[in-house]
Amino acid sequence: MHESPRNILVTSALPYANGPIHLGHMLEHIQTDIWVRFQQLRGNRCVYVCADDAHGTAIMLRAEELGVSPEALIDQVRTEHLRDLEAFGIGYDNYYSTHSVENRHFSELIFNRLREAGHIEARNIVQPYDPAKGLFLADRFIRGTCPRCGAENQYGDNCERCGATYTPAELIDPRSAISGATPEERGSLHYFFRLADFTDLLKEWTRGGALSEEVANKLDELLDQGLESWDISRDAPYFGFEIPGASGKYFYVWLDAPIGYMASFQNLCDRSDALDFDDFWAPGSSAELHHFIGKDIVRFHALFWPAMLHGAGFRTPTAVHVHGFVTVNGEKMSKSRGNFITAKQYLDHLDPEYLRYYLAARLNGSIDDLDLNLEDFAARVNSDLIGKLVNIASRCAGFIHKHFDGRLAPALPRPQLFDQFLASADPIADWYEHREYSRLVREVMTLADAANQYIDHEKPWILIKNPERKLEVQAICTQGLELYRLLVTYLKPVVPQLAARSEAFLNCSPLDWAHLQSPLLDHQINPFSTLMTRIEPAALDQLVTPPPDAHAPARTPAPAPDLDPIEPEIQISDFAKIDLRVARILDATEIPEADKLLRLRLDLGGGERTVFAGIKAAYTPDQLIGRLTVVVANLAPRKMRFGVSEGMVLAAGPGGCDIFLLSPDSGAEPGMRVR
Repeated sequence: MHESPRNILVTSALPYANGPIHLGHMLEHIQTDIWVRFQQLRGNRCVYVCADDAHGTAIMLRAEELGVSPEALIDQVRTEHLRDLEAFGIGYDNYYSTHSVENRHFSELIFNRLREAGHIEARNIVQPYDPAKGLFLADRFIRGTCPRCGAENQYGDNCERCGATYTPAELIDPRSAISGATPEERGSLHYFFRLADFTDLLKEWTRGGALSEEVANKLDELLDQGLESWDISRDAPYFGFEIPGASGKYFYVWLDAPIGYMASFQNLCDRSDALDFDDFWAPGSSAELHHFIGKDIVRFHALFWPAMLHGAGFRTPTAVHVHGFVTVNGEKMSKSRGNFITAKQYLDHLDPEYLRYYLAARLNGSIDDLDLNLEDFAARVNSDLIGKLVNIASRCAGFIHKHFDGRLAPALPRPQLFDQFLASADPIADWYEHREYSRLVREVMTLADAANQYIDHEKPWILIKNPERKLEVQAICTQGLELYRLLVTYLKPVVPQLAARSEAFLNCSPLDWAHLQSPLLDHQINPFSTLMTRIEPAALDQLVTPPPDAHAPARTPAPAPDLDPIEPEIQISDFAKIDLRVARILDATEIPEADKLLRLRLDLGGGERTVFAGIKAAYTPDQLIGRLTVVVANLAPRKMRFGVSEGMVLAAGPGGCDIFLLSPDSGAEPGMRVR
């Protein structure tokens, strides 16, 4: 633990107010939120602010297209953004907008200070101009034929087919993407920030620990080439802030966007007596300033931003944490591929904590891209969160409530096992600090395996049948729930809602790092209810299916799949011969020489059995271990070339990967008869 709490201000990059939140945004905001929640769990004062990036030509044109004012558009989009982000559990202290009085104030203040210090210059430049629309065109608003490969309808600065880069003047048959008119070349006075004035500062700052070595190495190339002045102005018409003393000239959106971090924090300070702006932004501040961003905007945050801050008399960031992009099933997200997943689309079908966990299980401190493989996503969530972690609580809670009135034992039978789990706290904290989330998730799941193995070894379902050993069951299950408490505390920044449900079930105060060493002994817990459910394949199918086009012709529904015919009627006396029992899957292994079978080792409460089940296409072994299922217990053993099968597990579905193993509700125990 730190000797005294740290003061930390954290930001995520600002979503642009011109479209919905998608899974690319969620990667960054979830990564940030996990880090913030960890700092708070450790007792540090960690403030998290963000905002919508609300300026620029694109927003002006979008508002015009919709027939609304830019202000109305950005207000509506901000409401939708905040709705989706908060639904994923992102815990902002303030989510603001760059179109604010605070942002105008700081933008003008920083510009004026830089100009007074000689870091701003004005000069005439020539730009493409749309004579029909009456505005200057950024490269992305110009289309034409690639001068290298001849591909049509390419952007004004690069070709998506051959990868060539060029200037708009080099395009063949260029046209405005807005009006279709042929662009003209026109001159205009622009303002530039003299970035090269800060070369020495930036060389020192980029190598001073604020960036990963991977990112710093990439910036070395730009620093060694020599830094060019940065155009920070745009001509009217433009939606943004007008530059003081320069009629018809506006701050470029990328000047006031990062200043939005300051504006959002100032807005929060104005509403809180506990925060002071200068404590976090003044030169020499002892507070920490951390930015989380994607690798596509490194130049703005790691060159332009620290130079602007320093030149205007503010502190520079403590760290800029950079991540890669999200792909889906190995491909870049694209509406045409049907794999462009918005946050709202995800939330319509799946628990947001699934995504928080999966991203954490894949994230580290690098800038590598992260692939959301939907099959792996479902398998990992079902295996780890449900099959391993939640399984610990569900296995133990039933005994505590049924046999001990919800009261935990007064002592732990294996305190050394508790200490073993507790010893992971420091390395897990270090991995959180350095954003090595995948490492801490692996450690927690290794411990979850150990907890389940402990319960398997102690066999409380057998001991409970012996009245003389009943209290041992209370102690064993108390031990299991204590291990669960530690593991949920370790994962609380990742899955805060699961942690909240667990706190309610355990009837304890909010879990935090300071109380890890304090077990819940002789303590009353609340009745157990389902903490989390499995991901079903149908939800994933809906996730990657493009929404229907309202203008598309109606399609004839596909015929229903053929179902197995109903078998001949039987009498109730026939059915009564079948002895159905609850069983726990202790182990599951593949049979290399069998295409469809898995070998299952089952606990039926009074002993173990081996059953061969044709569910290999639907489940991996690690998805099954620890799970409860239903078995035909009195089926005559059947000799197979792989061994003897001593029963039959029950499943439903048409076959192949669409098979669903029957599972009893929580609270069932191995050996119980199914009636």
